Amino acid sequence: MKITYFVHGTTTDNEEDKATGWNPGELSELGIKQAKELPEQAGTDFDVLFSSDLKRAVDSAELGFKGKLELVQDPRLRECNYGNFNGATDEEFVKTEYIAAPHPNGESYKDVEKRMREFLAYLKENFAGKHIAFMAHQAPQLALEVITKEKTWEQAFAEDWRHEKNWQPGWEYEA
Repeated sequence: MKITYFVHGTTTDNEEDKATGWNPGELSELGIKQAKELPEQAGTDFDVLFSSDLKRAVDSAELGFKGKLELVQDPRLRECNYGNFNGATDEEFVKTEYIAAPHPNGESYKDVEKRMREFLAYLKENFAGKHIAFMAHQAPQLALEVITKEKTWEQAFAEDWRHEKNWQPGWEYEA
């Protein structure tokens, strides 16, 4: 199964260096533009697009792909629940400290990996041989790096494109 992974458009939290986590998040003007332009950049040759059920991902999926693809929301594609740190600035906590241990009143990155493994098993059973698109967040994408490319979480964080702001219109994975 081929997966094309999209990240939601830029949010007002992104522009303020905040970690939105399980907060809904609002697309900024730039994020709205990015979402609308994504189909032109990446195409629409997918069997279905699954998005996180968090507002910023749903809005991005609908702005870009509504009427062009079947859109399905799934909570397993949610960002990591940062618990007490949902909406905190990036300086207030270190994400890599919560790979195995959960964020206070939240979840760990291993929890996100477990969600993604369950989701991929569901997709393999129901969409084998299809080209699936995802619209989601950082943690599910890093989990795909861990699962499909056999990286450690430390490697996935260290090699994350977000450090260099090296965005592209979709990343390809095989599952």
